[in-house]
Amino acid sequence: MIPGLLLIGQREPASTSRPSIQIVPTMHFEIRKAIAADCPKMMELIHELAVFERAAGEVIVSFDHFVESGFGPNPVWWAFVAVGGESPDPATHTVVGFALYYIRYSTWKGQRMYLEDILVTQSARGNGIGTKLMDALFEEARARKFSGIVWQVLDWNQPAIDFYQRLGAKLDGEWINCTVTL
Repeated sequence: MIPGLLLIGQREPASTSRPSIQIVPTMHFEIRKAIAADCPKMMELIHELAVFERAAGEVIVSFDHFVESGFGPNPVWWAFVAVGGESPDPATHTVVGFALYYIRYSTWKGQRMYLEDILVTQSARGNGIGTKLMDALFEEARARKFSGIVWQVLDWNQPAIDFYQRLGAKLDGEWINCTVTL
């Protein structure tokens, strides 16, 4: 079998009754730590996420500030990216997803990872990329001795809620978000 390809049975045209095989490529991808060169595509995905979350006008961070905040002398965020494509040739791959996090401190639990955003672009979903991004976060949190990972999900985003519950996440409907814009 060719690695990374799914074989799906399909009937040949009516002239013969022998089943044929149709080859459908799956996405080839890898998960790695983000580098500054990933930022343009990450910003595109951030805008894609904002549109999905019905908040397209809410993204006001400048590209330069975004890059400086992640790759300047005092980074405040880190990320994993999923880089992939239909071809097995990595030279043709692009960023198709990311998980961006930072460190928060809980007076009760100590240092925790805060997952700010996770997104896999629509065309790349269904390939296990979201699960692999979460696995990378879990591994990083354990390696850095964080006491856990915390994030938010919109109450109407049922596919994400279902995904997080399959990962064993506990949903807490008790807390209300508070924000002050300066």
